[in-house]
Amino acid sequence: MEISRETRAAVTPALWGAAGGAIALAIVGFTWGGWVTGGNAEKLAKSQVETAVVAALSPVCVEKFRQEAGAAANLAEMKKVRAWEQSRFIEKGGWATAPGGTEPHSAVARACAETLGSDKAADLRQ
Repeated sequence: MEISRETRAAVTPALWGAAGGAIALAIVGFTWGGWVTGGNAEKLAKSQVETAVVAALSPVCVEKFRQEAGAAANLAEMKKVRAWEQSRFIEKGGWATAPGGTEPHSAVARACAETLGSDKAADLRQ
């Protein structure tokens, strides 16, 4: 079957238009439409999970710290340590380890140290 020159001339602009439309749709979708690739969606999901874990476990860490005997002394000791090492102090104390867990969570320790270092921690029990 042979395609005539007239048919080819009519179909070619339609194919170019479809290809151009598909490219334009992809550009608009990824730029303004909120489309993401699978890799970016996975990164975003991991980031949201990490944020949720820290939000859920940092109050547990603070409460574990406050409930321990000598919490005021521990707080004074933590404040003697340089600010960027305070989370390590929290990790070593075991307060940033999730219930049932074996390893401390570094982001939880950072959030816990920030909370304890702020004025919110002033009501620690002796």
